[in-house]
Amino acid sequence: MPRLSLSRRLIPLTLAAGLSACAQQPTQPSPEAQTLSDELVMATVWMQSAGEYAALSHQAFHLARLNLDRALAASDRPAQPPAIIVDVDETVLDNTPYEAWLIDSGENYASDSWRAWVETASAEPMPGARAFLDDVAASGVEVFYVTNRKVEEQAATLRNLARVGFPNADAEHLLPRTARSDKTARRQRVAQSHWVILLMGDNLGDFSTGFDRETAQARRAAVNARAEAFGSRYIVLPNPTYGAWEGALYEGDFSVSDEAKSRARRAHLRRWQGPTAP
Repeated sequence: MPRLSLSRRLIPLTLAAGLSACAQQPTQPSPEAQTLSDELVMATVWMQSAGEYAALSHQAFHLARLNLDRALAASDRPAQPPAIIVDVDETVLDNTPYEAWLIDSGENYASDSWRAWVETASAEPMPGARAFLDDVAASGVEVFYVTNRKVEEQAATLRNLARVGFPNADAEHLLPRTARSDKTARRQRVAQSHWVILLMGDNLGDFSTGFDRETAQARRAAVNARAEAFGSRYIVLPNPTYGAWEGALYEGDFSVSDEAKSRARRAHLRRWQGPTAP
C-alpha cells in the first residue's frame, strides 16, 4: 500500500448543510465538494464485490502453485533451500477497507491515516492467498514478505500476518522498507541464501527495477520486452486502486494538484472518436 515515496496532502471534505441528521450513514460529498478520492469508487467496489476480481486472484495463486510444483519436481533444482518472495499489500493482504475510508472521508492517501490502518492489523487475506501459502509451507518452501511498509510498521504487520494464519510470520521473513522503496537489495538478500522460485506482487517494482520507467508508455514497453517472465517467474495480482502505474501518469510527480492528477488520468485515455454523422 505505501505509495512508494508519495507525499499527498489531505483534502478536507466540505459537508452539505443538513447532512448531520444522517450521521449514521457513509458521508456523501456534494457535487461541488468532489475530491480525487471519489475516483477510487469503481476500482474499490470492483475489488470488494466483483466475482471476476476474486477469480483473478484465485487464478494468480493457482498459477503460482503450478509453477512452484514444476520447479520443485525438476531434477536439476539448486541445492539452496527453496523460497518464494511475495509483496504484502494487495498481494496477500487486502487493504480496500482503507481505500473505502478514503472515499467516505473525502481524503487522499496520507502516511498518518495509513499508519493508523496498519496498526489495526485487520487486513484480510486476498482470495486464495491463505490456501496457497499453506501449500507453500507444506511443501517445505519458505515465504519471504518483501514489503514497502515502513520498518516502524513491522510489528503491526507481523500481528496481521499471524492473525490470518500466514506461515513464516516472523521478523526473519518480513523485510520492510527502511531508507529506500527499491526492493532490489532485499530480494538479493533472500537470494544469497535461498533458491527463489518465483515472485508475486501487484506492482512492477515487486519484480525488477527494470520496469521503473518515467512514463506509462515506457512501462508498458518494458513489460512487453519481458513478456515471457509473466505467468512463470513473475505472478501479478490486479490492483486498479494505486501503484507506480499511477505515478507514471504524472511523470513521477505526486505533488501536483488533485485537479492536475485528474486531468492527467483523462489525458491518458485512448478514445473512440464517436459515430460519424450521417
